Amino acid sequence: MGKRKRIVADQRKEQNKSTYFAKLNNCPTSPRKMRQVADLVRGMDAFQALNILKFNTREASGRLEKLLKSAIANYEQKTQARADEGQLFVKEIKVDSALMMKRLRTAPQGRGYRIRKRSNHVTLVLDTKTDNA
Repeated sequence: MGKRKRIVADQRKEQNKSTYFAKLNNCPTSPRKMRQVADLVRGMDAFQALNILKFNTREASGRLEKLLKSAIANYEQKTQARADEGQLFVKEIKVDSALMMKRLRTAPQGRGYRIRKRSNHVTLVLDTKTDNA
């Protein structure tokens, strides 16, 4: 690794030490369905978002709930403090498309229809309200 790349990598590592996030890669849900659930909790208090995700009926909400719990645990691990109610909020949540598996479904008269099984990457970033005040 060159000197310039090492300097940039070290800066990124230092920045990640004060950022509380969790990532979910290659989730087998279409990005559009995941974005609809992510829009519900963006900018919301972390524990209020957990309640919304817990009682939402969509499949993607279960995956996001688990991801949010992981981000809260990462916050507790980095700060060595308990996450209090009203202290954390969902600062940023990004849903990007990932690998697309292509399959064929047989069709009449010797044809085949393409099926695209989509997946996504989700990045969830938490922040404390005391930092922004």
